[in-house]
Amino acid sequence: MGLPLVVGVDGSEPSMRAVDWAAEEAALRGVPLRLVYASLWERYEGAALARDLGRTSEQILADKIVDTAAKRAQRREANVKISTEVLPEEPVSALLHAGRNASALVLGTRGRGGIAELLLGSVSLAVAARADCPVIVLRGNGGRVGLDQRIVLGVGEDTSPDVVRFAFQEAADRYSTLHAVRAWRRPAHEPTDHPLPAGEPAHYHEQHAAELLETALRDAAAEHPSVKVRRRTVEGAAGNVLVEASAGADLLVVGAHRRRGHFGLQFGRVAHMVLHHAACPVAVVPQPA
Repeated sequence: MGLPLVVGVDGSEPSMRAVDWAAEEAALRGVPLRLVYASLWERYEGAALARDLGRTSEQILADKIVDTAAKRAQRREANVKISTEVLPEEPVSALLHAGRNASALVLGTRGRGGIAELLLGSVSLAVAARADCPVIVLRGNGGRVGLDQRIVLGVGEDTSPDVVRFAFQEAADRYSTLHAVRAWRRPAHEPTDHPLPAGEPAHYHEQHAAELLETALRDAAAEHPSVKVRRRTVEGAAGNVLVEASAGADLLVVGAHRRRGHFGLQFGRVAHMVLHHAACPVAVVPQPA
């Protein structure tokens, strides 16, 4: 059995939807599910009080939250092995530590609709930006795990094989179609206000994008011959193109770089934009600089 799938829970409805999604994902992957609750309750209730009383009110609440989440996950997927952990730690640090021994981290968002639904919670963003493992943030309606889904993969100039393989594996687990999308743009000095004749630079840029897309997919496609792949090259800013492609999708997969001289993953514009605006769950996969 592989590394566990870790879910951050806090008792909110978004985190419980993340538990539902992760339980089904764990069943598909054949891995255990680990539910983690983290809070600095000792800072507010006092370490001495915690020792004197044995269990503080915050810890009792935390235990109830993870117990409820575990029962919910077990009802969802009875055959998945589930464990829980309550940690007196700051949530971001606790989840980052848990991610060092996880196949992926799954997090909900705390949007309340309208403008709030466009905003990513600070914990989700911080974890997605720094985790050592893939982080799946449940945007939109939280998605569903099952068969006949549509997985979208954003392919950039430097998308690593790890990102592509992750997307192919997700598609294979679901028997779903992988939509690989590559955005391209003409250089700023080229005219865009009227159609260009065939053979002009616009055609060259599109063809180059198609070639780069094919190269990026080749090895993973050979490893997963059963996965049906649809390739698309789209003119436009990559972030906008992927947000549009996320409509009706079940998962959007993008890569994020770990840049030298910085701690953790430092997002570029594309990952940052889709995490805030995608209409479906987003998987951020770390990749080398």
